[in-house]
Amino acid sequence: MKTSRVSFATALAAGSVLVLSGTAFAHVGVQPGEATKGGYATIDFKVPNERDGASTTQLEVNFPVDQPLSSVMPQDVPGWTVKVEKSKLDKPLTVHGKQINEAVTKVTWSGGKIEPGKFQQFPLSIGKLPDNVDKMVFKAIQTYDNGETVRWIEEAKDGAAEPQNPAPVLKLIAAPAAGDHHDDAKADGSKDAAAHEDGHSEAAKSGSDTTARALGIAGIVIGLGGVAFGIASRRRTS
Repeated sequence: MKTSRVSFATALAAGSVLVLSGTAFAHVGVQPGEATKGGYATIDFKVPNERDGASTTQLEVNFPVDQPLSSVMPQDVPGWTVKVEKSKLDKPLTVHGKQINEAVTKVTWSGGKIEPGKFQQFPLSIGKLPDNVDKMVFKAIQTYDNGETVRWIEEAKDGAAEPQNPAPVLKLIAAPAAGDHHDDAKADGSKDAAAHEDGHSEAAKSGSDTTARALGIAGIVIGLGGVAFGIASRRRTS
């Protein structure tokens, strides 16, 4: 009886963990969660299906208008149609010496289906990322084939609990200093040189051992030959 109670408690605890985990992670998000300021990145919008009796048939992602991007290129997703919408900029952007008068404000994927218990990733290549902010917030709208829509548009606030329908957030981090790359390369070069030296020494040692073994075997063979010759000579003399 005691064992049954323990087993039931264990199962209940495990089930609670699974439920809480699903609640915490089953929302539209962006991966990877961070990118370099002022650079370009390839990101995926990961869309899980949270409904048992309906399939997701559309995802709409809205870009922050105060952080316009000069380049947004979607990658084809089999079974889905993608639509990229642009809007005129109040203040043109200058990228690589070229003036940009409009920027992408919305990307919509439709026509496909994410069935219950599954998820889909929607890739985008984006840039040039802003260099004067620490994050970009994308407001997403998920539509199901039963007509239901879920608006992932709530922005998390510092020190507060995660909202029920959080918006996907891409954190922006500073690019590593040039010296860091040099030091890393130098360290990696030292490791490679050490590894090469160790390999060379090991090869030399292995070669010496092989030579010694070969000479030893040759000596044994010669010795056995001499013994056989001596025995044959005695028999002939007798």
